[in-house]
Amino acid sequence: MTKSRIELLDVVALTVDLPEYNLYRGQVGTVVELLAGSAAFEVEFSDRNGRTYESVGLRPEQIMVLHFEPASPDSVPEMVTA
Repeated sequence: MTKSRIELLDVVALTVDLPEYNLYRGQVGTVVELLAGSAAFEVEFSDRNGRTYESVGLRPEQIMVLHFEPASPDSVPEMVTA
């Protein structure tokens, strides 16, 4: 089943480049805080050893939730537009 909202501890990937933070599209992070009533999210980016190298507030259109299980055949992906 596909969920329609981003939640605390979701694993996400960037959908945009953020060169000012040395972060680029496709980098994977974890949502560690919900901001502004879930209108924004603090996402932590860590290396393979679990050391955080960046933590930044992001809008929903800048990230996508990664899914580790097959989606239900009934589910319809949600399209986010800027």
